[in-house]
Amino acid sequence: MEKPILDVCDLSVARSGKIVIKDICLTINEGEFVAIVGPNGSGKSTLMLALLGVLKARSGTIEIYGAPPMSRKLQGTIGWVSQAAANLPKDIRITVRELVRLGTINSGNMFDLFDGGRRERVDNAIKMTGLENVQDTDIARLSGGQRQRAVIARALATEADFILLDEPLVGIDRASRNSLLKLLDQLCHEEGKTILMVSHDLTAMRKTAHRMIFLEETIRFDGPTISFPDLEKLADLRGIEAVHDDDHMHDWSELGEG
Repeated sequence: MEKPILDVCDLSVARSGKIVIKDICLTINEGEFVAIVGPNGSGKSTLMLALLGVLKARSGTIEIYGAPPMSRKLQGTIGWVSQAAANLPKDIRITVRELVRLGTINSGNMFDLFDGGRRERVDNAIKMTGLENVQDTDIARLSGGQRQRAVIARALATEADFILLDEPLVGIDRASRNSLLKLLDQLCHEEGKTILMVSHDLTAMRKTAHRMIFLEETIRFDGPTISFPDLEKLADLRGIEAVHDDDHMHDWSELGEG
Protein backbone atom coordinates (compact mmCIF):
# COMPACT_ATOMS: atom_id res chain seq x y z
CA MET A 1 0.00 0.00 0.00
CA GLU A 2 1.36 3.43 -0.96
CA LYS A 3 2.78 5.47 1.90
CA PRO A 4 0.89 8.76 2.36
CA ILE A 5 2.57 12.06 1.57
CA LEU A 6 1.38 13.48 4.90
CA ASP A 7 0.84 11.46 8.07
CA VAL A 8 -0.25 13.29 11.24
CA CYS A 9 -0.83 11.31 14.43
CA ASP A 10 -2.32 12.59 17.72
CA LEU A 11 -1.06 16.13 17.09
CA SER A 12 -1.63 18.89 19.64
CA VAL A 13 -0.24 22.43 19.25
CA ALA A 14 -0.26 25.33 21.71
CA ARG A 15 0.13 29.05 21.07
CA SER A 16 0.92 31.44 23.94
CA GLY A 17 0.50 28.53 26.34
CA LYS A 18 -3.02 27.67 25.16
CA ILE A 19 -3.88 24.48 23.28
CA VAL A 20 -5.28 25.54 19.89
CA ILE A 21 -5.58 22.17 18.15
CA LYS A 22 -5.56 18.72 19.74
CA ASP A 23 -5.79 15.03 18.85
CA ILE A 24 -5.34 15.69 15.11
CA CYS A 25 -4.97 12.52 13.05
CA LEU A 26 -4.97 12.65 9.25
CA THR A 27 -3.28 11.25 6.19
CA ILE A 28 -3.09 12.74 2.71
CA ASN A 29 -2.19 10.69 -0.36
CA GLU A 30 -0.63 11.70 -3.64
CA GLY A 31 -2.91 13.61 -6.03
CA GLU A 32 -5.54 14.60 -3.47
CA PHE A 33 -7.02 18.10 -3.26
CA VAL A 34 -7.91 18.48 0.42
CA ALA A 35 -9.64 21.54 1.89
CA ILE A 36 -9.41 22.45 5.56
CA VAL A 37 -12.42 24.54 6.57
CA GLY A 38 -13.72 25.92 9.84
CA PRO A 39 -14.66 29.15 11.63
CA ASN A 40 -12.20 31.92 12.50
CA GLY A 41 -9.92 30.87 15.34
CA SER A 42 -10.55 27.17 14.76
CA GLY A 43 -6.86 26.35 14.33
CA LYS A 44 -6.60 26.10 10.53
CA SER A 45 -3.53 28.34 10.18
CA THR A 46 -2.02 26.83 13.34
CA LEU A 47 -2.17 23.39 11.73
CA MET A 48 -0.51 24.71 8.57
CA LEU A 49 2.30 26.35 10.54
CA ALA A 50 2.84 23.12 12.47
CA LEU A 51 3.11 21.16 9.21
CA LEU A 52 5.74 23.65 8.04
CA GLY A 53 7.66 23.32 11.31
CA VAL A 54 7.16 26.98 12.26
CA LEU A 55 5.15 25.90 15.31
CA LYS A 56 6.32 22.95 17.38
CA ALA A 57 4.00 20.13 18.44
CA ARG A 58 3.03 19.92 22.10
CA SER A 59 2.48 16.22 21.45
CA GLY A 60 2.05 13.85 18.54
CA THR A 61 3.95 13.44 15.28
CA ILE A 62 4.05 14.86 11.74
CA GLU A 63 5.69 13.10 8.82
CA ILE A 64 5.90 14.51 5.30
CA TYR A 65 7.37 12.08 2.80
CA GLY A 66 8.48 10.10 5.84
CA ALA A 67 10.44 12.99 7.38
CA PRO A 68 9.62 15.51 10.13
CA PRO A 69 8.89 19.17 9.26
CA MET A 70 11.96 21.31 8.45
CA SER A 71 14.00 18.22 7.57
CA ARG A 72 16.64 18.80 4.90
CA LYS A 73 15.13 15.81 3.06
CA LEU A 74 12.05 17.97 2.36
CA GLN A 75 13.91 20.78 0.59
CA GLY A 76 12.13 21.53 -2.68
CA THR A 77 9.26 19.11 -2.02
CA ILE A 78 6.83 21.59 -0.38
CA GLY A 79 5.42 24.75 -1.94
CA TRP A 80 4.00 27.21 0.60
CA VAL A 81 1.63 30.04 -0.34
CA SER A 82 0.71 32.12 2.71
CA GLN A 83 -2.35 34.33 3.00
CA ALA A 84 -0.20 37.46 2.72
CA ALA A 85 2.00 36.17 -0.11
CA ALA A 86 0.17 38.10 -2.83
CA ASN A 87 -0.05 41.34 -0.82
CA LEU A 88 3.34 42.70 -1.81
CA PRO A 89 4.07 46.38 -1.05
CA LYS A 90 3.14 48.56 -4.02
CA ASP A 91 6.55 50.24 -4.06
CA ILE A 92 8.35 46.95 -4.76
CA ARG A 93 9.27 46.76 -8.45
CA ILE A 94 9.42 43.12 -9.41
CA THR A 95 8.05 41.40 -12.48
CA VAL A 96 6.12 38.13 -12.52
CA ARG A 97 9.11 36.31 -14.00
CA GLU A 98 11.48 37.72 -11.35
CA LEU A 99 9.08 36.70 -8.57
CA VAL A 100 8.68 33.19 -9.94
CA ARG A 101 12.45 32.83 -10.32
CA LEU A 102 12.82 33.41 -6.58
CA GLY A 103 11.18 30.02 -6.17
CA THR A 104 14.18 28.35 -7.80
CA ILE A 105 16.74 29.84 -5.41
CA ASN A 106 17.82 28.03 -2.28
CA SER A 107 20.81 27.96 0.06
CA GLY A 108 22.55 25.45 -2.18
CA ASN A 109 22.42 27.40 -5.46
CA MET A 110 22.10 31.10 -4.64
CA PHE A 111 25.74 31.75 -5.57
CA ASP A 112 25.72 29.44 -8.60
CA LEU A 113 26.98 31.05 -11.79
CA PHE A 114 25.18 28.45 -13.91
CA ASP A 115 21.46 28.32 -14.60
CA GLY A 116 21.10 24.66 -13.67
CA GLY A 117 17.75 24.31 -15.42
CA ARG A 118 16.14 27.13 -13.46
CA ARG A 119 15.01 29.03 -16.56
CA GLU A 120 13.08 26.00 -17.77
CA ARG A 121 11.43 25.59 -14.36
CA VAL A 122 10.39 29.25 -14.40
CA ASP A 123 9.01 28.90 -17.95
CA ASN A 124 7.03 25.80 -16.98
CA ALA A 125 5.59 27.39 -13.83
CA ILE A 126 4.51 30.50 -15.74
CA LYS A 127 2.91 28.35 -18.43
CA MET A 128 1.10 26.13 -15.91
CA THR A 129 -0.46 29.19 -14.25
CA GLY A 130 -1.37 30.91 -17.53
CA LEU A 131 0.75 34.01 -16.95
CA GLU A 132 2.71 34.06 -20.22
CA ASN A 133 1.14 37.35 -21.35
CA VAL A 134 2.05 39.21 -18.13
CA GLN A 135 5.36 37.57 -17.26
CA ASP A 136 7.29 40.83 -17.77
CA THR A 137 4.70 42.98 -15.96
CA ASP A 138 5.27 44.42 -12.49
CA ILE A 139 3.37 42.51 -9.82
CA ALA A 140 1.84 45.78 -8.55
CA ARG A 141 -0.01 46.21 -11.86
CA LEU A 142 -1.71 42.81 -11.74
CA SER A 143 -5.21 41.97 -10.52
CA GLY A 144 -5.62 40.12 -7.23
CA GLY A 145 -6.27 36.86 -9.06
CA GLN A 146 -3.16 37.26 -11.22
CA ARG A 147 -1.03 37.95 -8.14
CA GLN A 148 -2.33 34.76 -6.54
CA ARG A 149 -1.40 32.83 -9.67
CA ALA A 150 2.06 34.42 -9.58
CA VAL A 151 2.79 33.31 -6.02
CA ILE A 152 1.48 29.83 -6.86
CA ALA A 153 3.83 29.84 -9.87
CA ARG A 154 6.70 30.72 -7.53
CA ALA A 155 5.81 27.64 -5.43
CA LEU A 156 5.62 25.49 -8.56
CA ALA A 157 9.04 26.70 -9.73
CA THR A 158 10.56 24.85 -6.77
CA GLU A 159 9.23 21.70 -8.48
CA ALA A 160 7.35 20.98 -5.26
CA ASP A 161 4.80 18.17 -5.46
CA PHE A 162 2.98 19.09 -2.23
CA ILE A 163 1.40 22.56 -2.31
CA LEU A 164 0.08 24.19 0.89
CA LEU A 165 -2.15 27.26 0.57
CA ASP A 166 -3.60 29.47 3.30
CA GLU A 167 -6.77 31.34 2.21
CA PRO A 168 -5.73 32.05 -1.40
CA LEU A 169 -9.28 33.15 -2.33
CA VAL A 170 -9.37 36.17 0.00
CA GLY A 171 -9.70 39.51 -1.77
CA ILE A 172 -10.16 38.28 -5.33
CA ASP A 173 -13.24 38.66 -7.52
CA ARG A 174 -15.60 35.87 -8.60
CA ALA A 175 -14.08 35.31 -12.05
CA SER A 176 -10.54 35.17 -10.63
CA ARG A 177 -11.68 32.82 -7.86
CA ASN A 178 -13.24 30.39 -10.32
CA SER A 179 -10.18 30.54 -12.57
CA LEU A 180 -7.84 29.90 -9.63
CA LEU A 181 -9.88 26.93 -8.41
CA LYS A 182 -9.84 25.45 -11.91
CA LEU A 183 -6.06 25.87 -11.98
CA LEU A 184 -5.66 24.04 -8.67
CA ASP A 185 -7.84 21.18 -9.92
CA GLN A 186 -5.74 20.94 -13.09
CA LEU A 187 -2.53 20.85 -11.04
CA CYS A 188 -3.87 17.75 -9.27
CA HIS A 189 -5.25 15.93 -12.29
CA GLU A 190 -2.75 16.91 -14.98
CA GLU A 191 0.48 17.64 -13.08
CA GLY A 192 0.14 15.11 -10.25
CA LYS A 193 0.39 17.73 -7.52
CA THR A 194 -1.08 17.22 -4.06
CA ILE A 195 -2.87 20.23 -2.57
CA LEU A 196 -3.79 21.07 1.01
CA MET A 197 -5.72 24.33 1.18
CA VAL A 198 -7.16 26.33 4.06
CA SER A 199 -10.32 28.26 3.22
CA HIS A 200 -13.34 29.77 4.95
CA ASP A 201 -15.33 29.52 1.70
CA LEU A 202 -17.40 26.36 2.23
CA THR A 203 -19.31 26.75 -1.03
CA ALA A 204 -16.20 27.06 -3.17
CA MET A 205 -14.55 24.09 -1.49
CA ARG A 206 -17.64 21.89 -1.90
CA LYS A 207 -17.48 22.61 -5.64
CA THR A 208 -13.76 22.00 -5.99
CA ALA A 209 -11.97 19.89 -3.36
CA HIS A 210 -11.89 16.10 -3.47
CA ARG A 211 -12.05 15.88 0.31
CA MET A 212 -12.97 18.26 3.14
CA ILE A 213 -11.78 18.45 6.72
CA PHE A 214 -13.81 20.54 9.17
CA LEU A 215 -11.48 21.70 11.92
CA GLU A 216 -12.52 23.35 15.17
CA GLU A 217 -9.91 22.62 17.83
CA THR A 218 -10.03 19.02 16.62
CA ILE A 219 -11.25 17.36 13.42
CA ARG A 220 -15.07 17.29 13.42
CA PHE A 221 -15.43 15.87 9.91
CA ASP A 222 -13.04 14.29 7.42
CA GLY A 223 -14.41 12.72 4.28
CA PRO A 224 -15.32 13.04 0.60
CA THR A 225 -16.68 16.44 -0.37
CA ILE A 226 -19.95 14.88 -1.50
CA SER A 227 -20.51 13.65 2.08
CA PHE A 228 -19.87 17.01 3.75
CA PRO A 229 -22.70 17.67 6.26
CA ASP A 230 -25.44 20.23 5.68
CA LEU A 231 -25.77 23.26 7.97
CA GLU A 232 -27.98 21.50 10.52
CA LYS A 233 -25.67 18.52 10.83
CA LEU A 234 -22.67 20.84 10.93
CA ALA A 235 -24.23 22.69 13.87
CA ASP A 236 -24.64 19.34 15.65
CA LEU A 237 -20.99 18.47 14.99
CA ARG A 238 -19.95 21.80 16.49
CA GLY A 239 -22.24 21.36 19.50
CA ILE A 240 -24.36 24.41 18.61
CA GLU A 241 -27.89 24.20 20.02
CA ALA A 242 -30.96 26.01 18.70
CA VAL A 243 -32.02 28.96 20.86
CA HIS A 244 -35.58 29.04 19.47
CA ASP A 245 -38.19 26.30 19.67
CA ASP A 246 -40.06 25.09 16.58
CA ASP A 247 -43.16 27.20 17.35
CA HIS A 248 -41.06 30.34 17.55
CA MET A 249 -39.39 29.56 14.23
CA HIS A 250 -42.84 28.93 12.69
CA ASP A 251 -43.99 32.38 13.86
CA TRP A 252 -40.98 33.98 12.23
CA SER A 253 -41.60 32.15 8.96
CA GLU A 254 -45.19 33.43 8.91
CA LEU A 255 -43.96 36.97 9.43
CA GLY A 256 -41.57 36.52 6.53
CA GLU A 257 -44.39 35.35 4.26
CA GLY A 258 -46.31 38.52 4.95
